[in-house]
Amino acid sequence: MLGERRFPATHRELAAECAAAGQLRPTPLILHYGPGDHANLHQDLYGDIVFPLQVAIMLSKPGEEFEGGESVFVEQRPRSQSRAIIARPTQGQGIVFPVRHRPVHGSRGYRRHPMRHGTGATTQGQRTVLGIIFHNAR
Repeated sequence: MLGERRFPATHRELAAECAAAGQLRPTPLILHYGPGDHANLHQDLYGDIVFPLQVAIMLSKPGEEFEGGESVFVEQRPRSQSRAIIARPTQGQGIVFPVRHRPVHGSRGYRRHPMRHGTGATTQGQRTVLGIIFHNAR
């Protein structure tokens, strides 16, 4: 839709492509947030090769093991207000979201809407999330 490149069919091929471009560091991580911790809005861009989607899987039980810590996504819309999207996944649920931008159909075809993500502050307990970014980092 956006005229962007196609990615390899397997993760092994994507990792090899990243390695050839000097992106050798794996990026999956486990994130721990305690009381007062949060993540500022950002994009996970770690080199020239950027796979367009990533996943966050909730490992903790909201309401039992922690409070607060909502997942926040902000879509920047051209000539309009930015839009915030709040998600509250339960334990074991994953959220698939764009790393850099998402395609939006407009009156003149598809265009890119930049996206950023972060988390609200954890108010109590321990919030643990598995983050899977498919491209490697420099």
